Amino acid sequence: MKLWQGRFSTPLSADADAFNQSLSFDKKLYKADITASIAHCTMLGLCGILSKVDSETIRSGLASILVDIEEGVLEIEGQEDIHSFVENELVARIGETGKRLHTARSRNDQVATDFRLYVRASAQQMVTLLKDLIATLTDIGTKHVKNIMPGYTHLRKAQPINCAQYFNAYAEMFLRDAHRFLDALKRIDVMPLGSGALAGTSYPIDRNITQHILGFERLSENSLDAVSDRDFVAEYLFDCSLVMAHLSRLCEDTILYSSTEFGFWEMPDSYSTGSSIMPQKKNPDISELVRGKTGRVYGHLMAILTTIKGVPLAYNKDFQEDKEGLFDAEKTTKDCIAIYTAMLKEIKLNVKRMEIAAAEDFTTATDVADYLAKRGVPFRTAHGIVGKIVRYCLEKDKTLESMSLAEYKAHSEVFDEDVLKVVKASASANSRNSIGGSSVAAAKAGIKSLRSRLKKLPTFEEYN
Repeated sequence: MKLWQGRFSTPLSADADAFNQSLSFDKKLYKADITASIAHCTMLGLCGILSKVDSETIRSGLASILVDIEEGVLEIEGQEDIHSFVENELVARIGETGKRLHTARSRNDQVATDFRLYVRASAQQMVTLLKDLIATLTDIGTKHVKNIMPGYTHLRKAQPINCAQYFNAYAEMFLRDAHRFLDALKRIDVMPLGSGALAGTSYPIDRNITQHILGFERLSENSLDAVSDRDFVAEYLFDCSLVMAHLSRLCEDTILYSSTEFGFWEMPDSYSTGSSIMPQKKNPDISELVRGKTGRVYGHLMAILTTIKGVPLAYNKDFQEDKEGLFDAEKTTKDCIAIYTAMLKEIKLNVKRMEIAAAEDFTTATDVADYLAKRGVPFRTAHGIVGKIVRYCLEKDKTLESMSLAEYKAHSEVFDEDVLKVVKASASANSRNSIGGSSVAAAKAGIKSLRSRLKKLPTFEEYN
C-alpha cells in the first residue's frame, strides 16, 4: 500500500511505479530508519501525543522488525521505499496502532534523518580504515628509516631522500583525510527530524528528546533547509574523492617503482596478476584498479553537485539521487583503502637498487652549489658553476662522485677535499636535518610525530 494513495483515484502505472521506487537501494537504511522511528515514537509517548500503551506497542513492533531483518527472516521487498516497507510491515504486525507512527513526521524529515545517521556512521568507519593505512605507512618508514631513494620532481631525479620521509609524506595526506571526515561530522551530526514536510509541525513535540536518544550534536535551525540540505552528502563525497586522489598518487608510484625500469619495489604475488598470453608478466592490477576507480568516485561528487544546484526550496524528488552515488562511493573508497593497506603490508623494497638510483643523474648537484654558497659564493653564482660542472661531466662521461678534487678546483678554487664526501647520496640526504627533511633524524621525528598525532586523533565526540 502506498502511504500517499488516498488522494488518487487510479493506481500508479507499473512503469511509473518502477521508475519511482527507491527500495532497491535505500533498503540499506533499514537500521537507521527503524532506529529513528523508535526514537520518534518514544518522544511522541513522552510528550503525550501517543498513549503510553501505543508507544510501547509500536516500539516493540519496530524492534521485532529489526531483529527479523538482521536474522534474515524478513526480506525487504515489495514496497516503494524503505520507509513504506517498515511502516506497512509494522501495521501488518500490530494492526491499526502502527498507523500512528507517522504522527508529527513526514517522509521528508524522516529520510533526511535516516541518511544523516547512516553517513555519520560511515564517516567514522572511514576514519578507522584510514588510521590502519597510516599506521602501515609509518611501519614501513620505521623499517627503512636508514635507507635512501631518489626523490623526483617532474618525474626526473631531483635529490636523494630518506625512504621513511617518502612514506611519511603519504601518511600526512591520509591523516589530513581522517581529519576531514571528522570535521565533516560537525555538519553531518545535525538532526532534521521534527521539521515535517517543510514547515515544521503543529503537534507539541520535543525535538530535544529525539536528539538525545539518537545522539545528534545539534538540531537543525530551519525546517525548510533541514529537509532539503544535502550539503553533507557533497562534503562526504568530496572527502572520499580526496582519499581516492591520494591513493591514486600512491598507485602511480607503485606502478612505476615496481616496474623493471625502476625496480625499487617488489609487489607481492598475492596482490599481482599475470597475462593470459605472456608468461613472464607480473601486472600491478590492484594499483591500476584503484587508480581507475578514482574517476568513479569523482563522478559521484559531480553528480550530487549537479543535482543540488538547481532545486528550489524545499524538498524535491531529485534528492532521491543522493543515495546510490554515496553508497557506491562509500563502498569503493572503503574497499580501496582496505586492499591497499593489506597490499602495502606485504610489499618489499629493493634497498640496493634505490640507493644506486639515488646516486645517479647528478642528484647531489644542489649539495655542491650549497657547498660553495656556505663558503661565501653567492648562491646564484654557485648555481651557475655547478651547472657547468654537470655539463663537463656529461661531456666526459663522469659523475659528481667520480670527479677528482683537481677537476673541481678547475671550476672553482673554493672547492676543497671535503667536497668529495658532500657529493655522496647518503650524505646528501642525511645533511637535510630541517623539520620534515630527509635526514635519518628528521625522518624518525616525522614518524614519531605522525604516530603521536594518530594516537591523539580526536574521537567523534571530542571533535564536537
